[in-house]
Amino acid sequence: MAEPLRIMHYINAFFGGLGGEEEAHTSLRVQEGAVGPGRLLEQVLGADGRVIATLVCGDGYFSDHEEEVVEQTRKYLLEYKPEVFLAGPAFRSGRYGLACGRLCLEAERLGIPAVTGMHVENPGSDLYRPQHLFIIATEANAAGMRPALERMAALALKRGRGLPLGSAAEEGFLPRAVRRTVPIGVPAAVRAVNMALKKWRGEPFSSELTIETFEVIPPPPPLADPSKVLFALVTESGLVAKGNPDRLPSAAATHFAIYPIAGMDRLVPGRWDAVHGGYDNTAALQDPNRVVPLDAVRALEREGVIGRLLDELFVTVGNMGSLNAMKRIGAQIAQELLKRGVGAVILPAT
Repeated sequence: MAEPLRIMHYINAFFGGLGGEEEAHTSLRVQEGAVGPGRLLEQVLGADGRVIATLVCGDGYFSDHEEEVVEQTRKYLLEYKPEVFLAGPAFRSGRYGLACGRLCLEAERLGIPAVTGMHVENPGSDLYRPQHLFIIATEANAAGMRPALERMAALALKRGRGLPLGSAAEEGFLPRAVRRTVPIGVPAAVRAVNMALKKWRGEPFSSELTIETFEVIPPPPPLADPSKVLFALVTESGLVAKGNPDRLPSAAATHFAIYPIAGMDRLVPGRWDAVHGGYDNTAALQDPNRVVPLDAVRALEREGVIGRLLDELFVTVGNMGSLNAMKRIGAQIAQELLKRGVGAVILPAT
């Protein structure tokens, strides 16, 4: 019987049991053996693999000290000499996904097979799939932890043992922008005609090359005279009235809120909460104008640079938002703004 594969596992501070956003700036640390979801990973692996060490780091710390964390991870990889490196799964958490992808890339550069897992809408997926990383497709949140780890473990075992891999669909990973020639005994022309006939007859068929397409949104023309236009402030920063009366969630929002800002020259600390679960809210709570710059926009209004600012603030949460939900929320907000005669929107970056 083959020896169990030696696996190093990377997780963030939350899954490492250190805490939520308040621990997001925890620096990288190493712990012997499996931690958090790594224990379930070992159950899934059985006798085929064991987690020799777990790296834990806060998402915020990684974002602010990426190169430092990468270099430390490199040292741990060289020290522990794992046969496979696993990261996550990150599901739809953007910062977590970016960290998992970056560290898997470093492991691959050292010749260590790496596997991570994330939702197709995770920004880490868009960034690291073109770099040919193996990213197992997961559900949007940790409710899909076990099936995600089962697929990650299966792929990790194959890669660690140098076994041949099937297609992305067969193995469960997201397409990596890699094409392989696979002889199937039927010429391309015949396959193309057969596919065309099935399409013509209304029969089910599948393309051999799936191209992911997104709706193209043409930019609107520039404003001829901003000083005559009614502007609106819209934010996905999760900045809500004190107590969050509209119950906006910290992630995966399905609705938006509208707050009156008439007569306000700036947003006053203590009257607002920040519920967005994708960034450290400390700075926003200290000064809400850092995420919704009402003070700066009022100055533009007084100077005549813009015509007038709508006396309502539109708020939602972009963290881990699904594409369909964000499109729907955006369309609903746009309809409300059109009813109010708004001609331009300021959407500050979070």
